Amino acid sequence: MKIETTLASEAILQELGERLAGVRLERNLTQAALAEEAGVAKRTVERLESGQAATQLSGFVRVCRALGLLERLDALVPEGAAGPMAQLRLQGRKRQRATGRKASVAAAKKWTWGDGS
Repeated sequence: MKIETTLASEAILQELGERLAGVRLERNLTQAALAEEAGVAKRTVERLESGQAATQLSGFVRVCRALGLLERLDALVPEGAAGPMAQLRLQGRKRQRATGRKASVAAAKKWTWGDGS
C-alpha cells in the first residue's frame, strides 16, 4: 500500500509497522534479536510492527538504525532550503520565527461614522 494523505493515521502506522516487520524478516531477525540490537524492549518492537501509536518516536528511530534504514528517514522530513531572495534578506543568519499570515485588505470591512456595527 502506498502511503498517501488520504489514509487515516492508524492506517499509516499499520503500514509502517508491516514494512518494518518485512525488513526484519528479510534479514532473518527475531523480534527479540532486533530489540536487543536496537536497545529497546521486545514489546516496543511488537508495538511498532502492529502499528500501535503508544510507541515513542525514539524507539522507532532505534529500530530503524538497527535495520540500517536510518538514512531513509532523511527523505521523511527533508532539510528546507531558503530561496535566493530569502537568503539575501537573512544575510547568512538562520531564520528564527514565522511571520504568520496577513489579513487581506479586501476582506476587511471598512468602518464609517454612524455605522452601528
